[in-house]
Amino acid sequence: MTKPYNPLEKVNLAESITREILDSDVKQLDEAGRLAGAGVYVIYYTGKLEFYAPVASKNARGAFEQPIYIGKAIPKGGRKGGLSEDAAAKGTALRDRLGQHLTSVSEGKGLKAKDFFYRCLVVDDIWIPLGENMLIERFRPVWNLVIDGFGNKDPGRRRKDQYRSPWDVLHPGRSFTHKLGVNPTSVEAFIESLNTFFTSGKVVKPKKSARANGEPQSDVADSDAEA
Repeated sequence: MTKPYNPLEKVNLAESITREILDSDVKQLDEAGRLAGAGVYVIYYTGKLEFYAPVASKNARGAFEQPIYIGKAIPKGGRKGGLSEDAAAKGTALRDRLGQHLTSVSEGKGLKAKDFFYRCLVVDDIWIPLGENMLIERFRPVWNLVIDGFGNKDPGRRRKDQYRSPWDVLHPGRSFTHKLGVNPTSVEAFIESLNTFFTSGKVVKPKKSARANGEPQSDVADSDAEA
């Protein structure tokens, strides 16, 4: 028996968000300065780094078929709940988040801001996580699944055993990473993880070291560093 279509099922709601964002215009990442509102976004890479070639090739000549990263921008106070129906339309959550990413690709070694583009969609805040999860599941972006850390924010002062993310190993240079210990995993190990993912679809990450090599720092509670 065929199951009746229910437009209010989570998967169908999420798919509607996916369709809307993919129908939106693609813009360069450095053009996000006038955005308003909160929602979900996808970021595309078109550069020439060899280990991202399988991503860039799908975005060549304006195709923009494979995001390198997918994220969300929660409205101010959104993590605490709230029922204001226009909360997602106000504020600068998307602009601020994409601005943080622009800074990251501008500071990260081997990357150029001109090679990054985005799509975004202002979404009622209750549906933002659902839309983000559906998009990640559909596109499986490498900066979400394989090379963690692109979405990390300045962590403040941390303990010495908290070390730089895989993203910061591949693309050193972000201003806040001097606060973190040196990640003992090599660039080559992370590139091998990328190659495995592109050839087999499997996410195989290098084993993490029990300790990082960094200077002792004050003990503070860890906050949500990646949104």
